[in-house]
Amino acid sequence: MRAVLRWLAIAAGGLFAATALAAGLLFHAFDAPGPMAGPSIIVVPKGLGVSAIADLMARNGVIRRAYVLEAGVRLTGNATALRAGEYEIPGNASTRDVMEILRSGKTLVRKLTAPEGTTSAQVLNLVTVAYGLDGPVGPIPDEGSLLPDTYHYSWGDPRHVIVARMGNAMSVAVANLWRERAPGLPIGSPHDAVILASIVEKETGKPDERARIAGVFYNRLRRGMPLQSDPTVAYGRALAESLPDRVLGRALTRRDLETPGPYNTYTQRGLPPGPICNPGREALAAVLHPEATEALYFVADGSGGHAFARTLAEHNRNVARWRRLRDAARDAPQSEAPARPAPETEAP
Repeated sequence: MRAVLRWLAIAAGGLFAATALAAGLLFHAFDAPGPMAGPSIIVVPKGLGVSAIADLMARNGVIRRAYVLEAGVRLTGNATALRAGEYEIPGNASTRDVMEILRSGKTLVRKLTAPEGTTSAQVLNLVTVAYGLDGPVGPIPDEGSLLPDTYHYSWGDPRHVIVARMGNAMSVAVANLWRERAPGLPIGSPHDAVILASIVEKETGKPDERARIAGVFYNRLRRGMPLQSDPTVAYGRALAESLPDRVLGRALTRRDLETPGPYNTYTQRGLPPGPICNPGREALAAVLHPEATEALYFVADGSGGHAFARTLAEHNRNVARWRRLRDAARDAPQSEAPARPAPETEAP
């Protein structure tokens, strides 16, 4: 009997020692540096269990052995703590590091930028092709209802939620800027401000000109003069031609300028019926805090900006100068051509 007990004790001791050795080897492998030399981005889909996640990591070379991750996760009590998402795993991350990253839920943050002056259709195109977003994008929102900005998102976020965030951001920005507007502006509502800001946004790419161009348009509105803005005509023609992104994509013709329509600010006085793009915060601020100016006209100056004038005679001289620069640039050899001037935006 004593011999049997002695052999049982020896066997139990051997089993304990073997178990301890196995556990030691497992946790050594669990904490050893991983095989990746540099960082890697891995997407863990929703609904995967521990075994499937371990296999995914091993297949992508993040860890050496799937069973080490699976066993380590279970032994540390984290079998239900791993979260789906897109993760950036650093180079040489140990299997334990991988577990902690997946447990933290700190997914990779991506960026989507909607530039100032894009139409709502163009913004939806950007959201549609943005990597990692999920689900339908929804119908095209009203023009001018989305705030151009950079938005952060994670893999799997719904597309319609990003669009809603853009809409909420525009509502907040317009409301805040409208409350702080300069007194005496000849517009009656925040919607009017968005319409005029969208025109200013398309008229100039120079930040220091926005408030002055807004001042010119206000001068024309107060005098009952048509705004005569080429971008509004181009937008109206894009709508009339049912262009999907609402961008004309060609130069305006004389016929375009002479064809009546709600967005033709050569034939219609006052503001057009709606915005022609999504203006940014700076354009909105410029419209609500315009520069005091006596100018009634502006035209491209050939350097990317505009020449402003108080009288039609002065404006006609600026137009003639611009046309000479345009023609010289058109006729010059390609290697000697000056920088291409901005599109003509005169308000005769």
